[in-house]
Amino acid sequence: MAVVDIKQRVGYLFLAVMVGHVILISAQVNSKSGVPMLEAVTFGIFSEVQRGTSSGVSVFRRVWNRYVGLRAVETENNRLKAELSETQVQLQQQKAMADRAKGLEQLLGLRDRSGLNTTASQIIAGSASPDFRTLTIDKGSVDGLRTDMAVIAPSGVVGRVVVPTVRAAKVQLLVDHNAAAGALIERTRAQGVVIGSGENRLRLDYVSESSDVAVGDLVVTSGIDGIYPKGFTIGYIDVVEKNGTAYKHISVRPAVDFSRLEDVLVVLTPTPLHQATQGGE
Repeated sequence: MAVVDIKQRVGYLFLAVMVGHVILISAQVNSKSGVPMLEAVTFGIFSEVQRGTSSGVSVFRRVWNRYVGLRAVETENNRLKAELSETQVQLQQQKAMADRAKGLEQLLGLRDRSGLNTTASQIIAGSASPDFRTLTIDKGSVDGLRTDMAVIAPSGVVGRVVVPTVRAAKVQLLVDHNAAAGALIERTRAQGVVIGSGENRLRLDYVSESSDVAVGDLVVTSGIDGIYPKGFTIGYIDVVEKNGTAYKHISVRPAVDFSRLEDVLVVLTPTPLHQATQGGE
């Protein structure tokens, strides 16, 4: 084993000496360009190392720049999304304000056309029960509201005041089960009584069997109930059923969409019949 180790050491020493001689010779021998061979070889090796390092740095720089660019794009996208959401909210608010302004304009137009003494009121609550169709408005007795005053909207009759308090009032909708109003068919002047069904429908009763009634006829208030002024729109007939010569069922679709009401007019002017009743009392 010792002999083998000595031989290996001698071999390594000989190899080192040979490499040293080659290096010394390379240092003394010049290339065709006049540069020492050792320097040329060393420069070639280091230049390749530098080339590889430079390429790696360039790749890293491109990747880093792309990453930074993507982060900047992501930040810009998030900013644009936030601005878009804010703009959409503003547009919705502006649309709501425009719709409210349009509704108030129609309400003022109704007040001017009617020639009645009215007060505008905003709806602040509605009934959650389908059996009792009511809503609450923000005007009360301090504003002159009294029981049985008619409540109307630009599209037609809404209902009547049933419970006025100092600064608010409960309004019974015309479609409530316990609501009714004198009515007539505008085309033929046939009279009857509309009665609430609890849903968004009305029933027209007590119409003479000799009366001409057709689907699509406009039904308006007759004024005989002493609550609703004459001539205001109630709705349109959408179902007519007869039993022999008599009318079995006449259904009226209200002109007012009660689910979309925001503002109403309360009629402060009493009807002639109401005035006569109060005078008699």
